[in-house]
Amino acid sequence: MNAGIQRARSSSVATRRSLLSRLKQSNAQESWREFFDTYWRLIYATSLTAGLTDSEAQEVVQETVLTVVRKIRSFRYDPAIGSFKGWLLTIVRWRIADQFRKRPRQIQASGGRHAATGTSMTATLDRIADPAAINLDAVWEEEWQLTLFAAALSRVKRQANARHYQMFDLHAVKHWSVDKVAQTLGVSAGQVRLAKHRITALMRREVARLEKEEEKRWGLAKALAH
Repeated sequence: MNAGIQRARSSSVATRRSLLSRLKQSNAQESWREFFDTYWRLIYATSLTAGLTDSEAQEVVQETVLTVVRKIRSFRYDPAIGSFKGWLLTIVRWRIADQFRKRPRQIQASGGRHAATGTSMTATLDRIADPAAINLDAVWEEEWQLTLFAAALSRVKRQANARHYQMFDLHAVKHWSVDKVAQTLGVSAGQVRLAKHRITALMRREVARLEKEEEKRWGLAKALAH
C-alpha cells in the first residue's frame, strides 16, 4: 500500500470520528456512517484535485455530509432534473469554494505562492464554480466509478467462493501473474483464469446493480433525514 493511500485512510478515520460526534443527535447515526464510508474517498479525492490541502479536504468531507443531512429531505428525485451523483457534486463544489474563501489572502499558484488581489481571488472562486475550468466533472466521474468498483468488490467478496476470490484478488487486483498465483496457491493456471472469469462476471452484475440503485439511494437518504 503506498504512502498516499495510507495517509488518506488515516484521514478518513479521523474525519469520520469528528463527523459522527457532530451527528450525535441523528436517529440514524449508523446509516450515516455507512453513507460516509461509501462516499468519503470520492469527496476527499475530488477536493484534493481541486487544489485543497489534506486538512481542507477533510473539512469538505465533513461539511458535505452535514449539508446532505440538512438538505436531503427537501429534494425530490427526478431524473429529468438531475441525478443524485450530480446533486452531490454540486454540494461538494460549493464546500470546496468555501474552503478557498476561508484561506488568507495568500493562494497557491503554479510555481509558488503569491499575494492575491481581490480580482485574482474572485477568479479562483470562479474556476471552482465553473467545472470546465478544472474539469471537476471528469475527476468526479472517475472517482465515482472507483467508488462503485470498491463497493461492488466488497459485496462480491462476501458472496463469492473464498478460494475463487483469493485468486481473483491476487491476479486482477494485485496484478500477480497467472503463474505466480497458481504456484503460490497450489492450483493450475486454468483454475486461476476460471476464477477470474467468474468473479469478473459477478463484479459486472454488482456494478450494474449499484448504478440502478441511485433512485433508491435518494429514497434512503431522505428517510435518513427524518
